Amino acid sequence: MAIRIAVGDESFDEIRKAGLYYVDKTELLYDLVGRTDNKVTLFTRPRRFGKTLNMSMMESFFDINRDSKAVFEGLDVSKHEDFCSAWMNQYPVLFISFKDVDGLDFESAFVALQGVISDFCFKYSEIIESDKVDPIDKATFNLLKGKKVEPAAIKSSLKTIMRMMNAVYGKPVILLIDEYDVPLAKASEKNTAQNRYYVQMLDVIKGMLSIALKTNEYLKFAVVTGCLRIAKESIFTGTNNFMSYSVLDERFSRYFGFTQQEINEMLAVTGLSDKEDIFQEWYDGYVIGNTSVYCPWDAASYVSALLYDPDAEPKNYWRNTSGNGVIRDFVNHSDWGIPDKFETIMNGGTITVTVSDELTYDTLHESEQNLWSILLMTGYLTKADPTAKGQTVALKIPNTEIAGIFEDTVVKLFTDTIDNSKQKELMAAFWNEDIEGATQKLNGFLWDTISYHDYHEDYYHAFLAGLFVGLGYSVDSNKESGLGRFDIRAKDRKNRRALIIEAKKADSAAQMEAACNEAIKQIVDKGYARAVKPGYETVLCYGIAFFQKSAMIKKL
Repeated sequence: MAIRIAVGDESFDEIRKAGLYYVDKTELLYDLVGRTDNKVTLFTRPRRFGKTLNMSMMESFFDINRDSKAVFEGLDVSKHEDFCSAWMNQYPVLFISFKDVDGLDFESAFVALQGVISDFCFKYSEIIESDKVDPIDKATFNLLKGKKVEPAAIKSSLKTIMRMMNAVYGKPVILLIDEYDVPLAKASEKNTAQNRYYVQMLDVIKGMLSIALKTNEYLKFAVVTGCLRIAKESIFTGTNNFMSYSVLDERFSRYFGFTQQEINEMLAVTGLSDKEDIFQEWYDGYVIGNTSVYCPWDAASYVSALLYDPDAEPKNYWRNTSGNGVIRDFVNHSDWGIPDKFETIMNGGTITVTVSDELTYDTLHESEQNLWSILLMTGYLTKADPTAKGQTVALKIPNTEIAGIFEDTVVKLFTDTIDNSKQKELMAAFWNEDIEGATQKLNGFLWDTISYHDYHEDYYHAFLAGLFVGLGYSVDSNKESGLGRFDIRAKDRKNRRALIIEAKKADSAAQMEAACNEAIKQIVDKGYARAVKPGYETVLCYGIAFFQKSAMIKKL
């Protein structure tokens, strides 16, 4: 029977019932509930590290309205028979996710939150039928369901529903809150001060969690997930038996992300063991506590791609899962010396900094420590030494995939902030066949941006394309032409002229001239100039060699 991999399916029951491949994380249930007395547990992990699937697994295991014996059969937790007898399907469970709470302003975001609560009420609508539920709670429940409530009612909504469930089942409720900090992250990242509504959203989310988690007699225990632990706002202050586990903590480290052993097993059963080195280079390298793990989203995505096409190349699956603006925001802080440090890590080096796992979204941009802390907590950086202890640590980029995100961000920042007059001067030098002037100006651009010495040729292609875009030319990059693909073609239709550039990355300064000659030869051999449509009176062809922050230009 062919192995099937679930990509993007965050429902534990669906994965198990469909017979999809599942990396067994069920021992988390026993470790968390059987070995701790935590009343509230917060797990903070980067996005796409299996938080939601683990929460779905918890819901399936504990939910009193399910019979989950079959879906857990043969999994690790089933070995703890007494634990399963005492806990499996024995408690009412309330599972809510805040991942879709977003809006351009507080009003629209609050409407989205009302929608989440309404959907939540529809999911648990059977409790309103019980005669054991107080009529006032029933009335409030119907208002929540109909999205007809003010912030005060939203703040107490979780406790209201938990009180109703307690009345129906006669047992305290297990509360699962996924992505609790997404509304706060969204509220803090809007483009203008007028659009930011952080304080208003904080008031609502803080109220909801405070009322639900602190001195709530209807609560058995709660598990909360997010990217950051919110500190200054004191959302969790006063909560009894509260424990938080971030990427700095070893306990529970193996339950979020795939370990090397789990990757090896998955590759073995799918017949892909020969791809182990590629997986390590692209998707390994994250350190949780002192455990090295892979991003499960990326690993599953690439396995799925390889099962369809054995020759599929690895690619960046993380790039489009959410915005990567945090990198760009901090590159701009030249007053902190950030560009130099970014250049160090982008060239495979490490930086030693002090970090904290207690942060606050409204002050993320106020200190350099916050910068490195959030990049660590959200997975853009990781500990260089897995055994390092304490909060002063050496950080590095974890793998090729994340290096690509840094690369894209730096190139985009450069092209967005480039001096337009200098762009025009560079183009004028090319059109005027001024090799010395073009070389001088291109080297100036290279010096002004963050260099990444291990960039592949695609980086330099994107760098050049960014220089030419926005000046009124028709710019093509890596298009079919003649017998192959040219790197850059800029067409000036008005003046009936075109520019073709082939770029090469040299391995050393001494090899730049040879790389230039190779680029020129490729233009000739593959007939790139012949592909320019008739009517263009001038077609200029250049070979450019790059090494770190230097460029050499030759004209055909």
